[in-house]
Amino acid sequence: MSINDMTVAYDDGDIDTNTSTAPSLNQLVEIRYSRRQTLMGGLSAMTTAVFGSALLAGCGDDASETADLTVTATASGASAAGRPVTLTGTVTGTPESVSWSQVSGPTVTLANASGNVATFIAPAVATGTELTFRFTALKNGLPASATASVTVGAPALGFTAVAKSLADTVAVPSGYSVTILYRLGDPINAATAAYGNTGSDTNFAQRAGDHHDGMSYFGLSSAGTPDANSSTRGLLALNHENITVGYLHPNGPTNFTAAGPRPEAEALKEIEAHGVSVIEVTRATAGAWSYVQSSSFNRRITPNTAMQFSGPVRGDANLRTRYSPDGTTGRGTINNCANGTMPWHTYLTNEENWAGYFRRLSGDAAVRTAAGRARQNSSLARYGISEGRQGNYFWSTVVASDPTSTIFSRWNATASTALAADGTADFRNEPFQFGWVVEIDPFNPASTPRKRTALGRMNHEGCQIGRTVAGVKPAFYMGDDAQNEYIYKFVSNTAWSAADADATDRLAIGDKYLDTGILYVARFAADGSGQWLPLVFGQGPLTAANGFTSQADVLINARLAGDALAATPMDRPEWTAVNPATGEMYCTLTNNSSRTPTGTRAVDAANPRAYTDPKTDGRSAGTGNVNGHVIRLREAGDTSEATSFTWDIYAFGAGSDLDPATINLSGLDATNDLSSPDGLWFGLPSNASGQVTPVMWIQTDDGAYTDVTNCMMLAAIPGIVGDGGTRSVTSTLNGATNTVTTRIGKAPGATLRRFLVGPKQCEITGIHSTPDGRSVFVNIQHPGEDATNPAAPTSNWPANQGGATTAATTRPRSATIVITRDDGGVVGL
Repeated sequence: MSINDMTVAYDDGDIDTNTSTAPSLNQLVEIRYSRRQTLMGGLSAMTTAVFGSALLAGCGDDASETADLTVTATASGASAAGRPVTLTGTVTGTPESVSWSQVSGPTVTLANASGNVATFIAPAVATGTELTFRFTALKNGLPASATASVTVGAPALGFTAVAKSLADTVAVPSGYSVTILYRLGDPINAATAAYGNTGSDTNFAQRAGDHHDGMSYFGLSSAGTPDANSSTRGLLALNHENITVGYLHPNGPTNFTAAGPRPEAEALKEIEAHGVSVIEVTRATAGAWSYVQSSSFNRRITPNTAMQFSGPVRGDANLRTRYSPDGTTGRGTINNCANGTMPWHTYLTNEENWAGYFRRLSGDAAVRTAAGRARQNSSLARYGISEGRQGNYFWSTVVASDPTSTIFSRWNATASTALAADGTADFRNEPFQFGWVVEIDPFNPASTPRKRTALGRMNHEGCQIGRTVAGVKPAFYMGDDAQNEYIYKFVSNTAWSAADADATDRLAIGDKYLDTGILYVARFAADGSGQWLPLVFGQGPLTAANGFTSQADVLINARLAGDALAATPMDRPEWTAVNPATGEMYCTLTNNSSRTPTGTRAVDAANPRAYTDPKTDGRSAGTGNVNGHVIRLREAGDTSEATSFTWDIYAFGAGSDLDPATINLSGLDATNDLSSPDGLWFGLPSNASGQVTPVMWIQTDDGAYTDVTNCMMLAAIPGIVGDGGTRSVTSTLNGATNTVTTRIGKAPGATLRRFLVGPKQCEITGIHSTPDGRSVFVNIQHPGEDATNPAAPTSNWPANQGGATTAATTRPRSATIVITRDDGGVVGL
């Protein structure tokens, strides 16, 4: 994810619908109407008794009289999946009790089933399906009952598209509400003072960090253990990718040059504002969400937090540092972008643009070569740590007040000739301690996070587990977020066991599934097929003859291994998401300014566009694949263990006014045009948004379409791989022309719709929901990032959300929001 702050040019380096169990015709007549009732109601009453309310267009008013009671039942409300339905029973007379029960249709949970008025959320169904319910009143042990029915339709987007906007607010559809939950600087314990937001606040190890990003919600029981069904109390784990450095200090950063020295307190604040938060969140009876400031679960994990290495690279010579001479431990995690939610209730956070934080001075390469570590030079260069780099924020220039402290000097990776060649006396090997997937147990604040080295080292954007099937080895899908990098998957050596979802030693379950297996890289073919190529030492070109020394070396240098296997360079692979109904994997390819019609980075079937993107605000036009696209694949045999797949492109980002032949290939219009897709997530299978035809959410991190709109979030109900066809696309750029044939999905049309637009200069990133899908958490990152002076911010969000009056000098803050439907339904449907 690209960052541009006010002081530095940042370098990234099936629901069962069988109604056969319904009572027979004779049973319905016998149960529902006595002879007396039939005589009273005549033919009309008999008809309703037999056919229920199927004749009543979605509601019932069947009536019954027994034991001096007369009852009626009706159903009202929306009849679409995910929407609330109300059942109302009325009684004439004085019953001893009343109750609702379900007669037919997919099983739902009835709220207030022992009352006159019960409610439920309409389930996801493939086609229109009738659900029937019986209202029963009892007196002297004799029942009087009536039924009501409602026909539920298949899942569909249930909101009007939000217009594009340049306003400084979060805009959502009518009928939805936004709550600000957790902002930059918010304290996570009772002892830490409220955030002043003036740049003078300290102790970010006990405050919310900056640049909220990937995020997962974990249901929490009253006993403080995982509860996969809890939608009112939970733990929220979220990443703090980066910082807008100017807003963190009273007047911006001091001595902000390579010469430094940076002030110790400023640098410490900047470091601690990175990492991860784990916070407890609750929903009050009235429906409002808040975080629990004094919760014992609250925790900040920063770049200074102790870590353990696990998997094949643990103890490797390349991990040995002054802090960890044996290469088994390390400190912290940084530039954490997307995430992963494990079925055993742990959180995966992923180190993305970590390389830019390191200083590496001229002459370092010669020192490594002389020490017999020339291999490290090619590795460092391949990951973007070239000689002459000064390191983002210049932390290594700090002169620490404690001479034994290495929390600043560790960011200088320059090898010293005066120190041990194995790196145990300096931090030449510190860059190899980053670029990993990190597993955190959010339920145990005392646990040490583990870096899972079997999943490879790269600019990890996210790590999304595929569908879990008992007896089948699970797969974990990942993107390497940089131009012309690769898509990967890791297949565990261990077949899935559902019992592991309830284990109490959650990190031990992570050991079981994440420490041994095969890492693969993707190659896409022009005919719509693809292969997963194994990154295994000794196989194919991954041999000593080609510079690889061990499996640890292959994993440390996953990019070099991908190069050797001729994997397909992609247009910045970012978030991955798996459709819980089909198992298909989607990946956002955000953009690629180096994509060209011909040459080394020539267009290909999987990355078919190179063009000039015009601007309307006077800025220079962008070139390459400026607006990005979303690619998807389906594993052969629909199994995570497959080594081949088929693929197509779900949608191409573009402005609705751009050429449909060469740029706007998906036919986007004003309700759904977008640029630079980034965040990606499917609704959970525990609610209607993740069932039958699940909802997919797309978030943008855009620098191209921001002359027209702020960044946004869209909802989609995608089809399946192969539902479209082929398309011939001609790219013309800088005098070069090339035509390729690609695979493109069915045009999204109304099944893709803009749901949210964010405030000025933000990125929309990070999304998860409660199990019931009725509360969705979203992160708003770096609003107002383009300001050049902290005293004149270019955004005042979130203080101004909802039209609140605020001073023009109020500094913006990254924040987590909660989105709910005013009618209590599932968000998006």
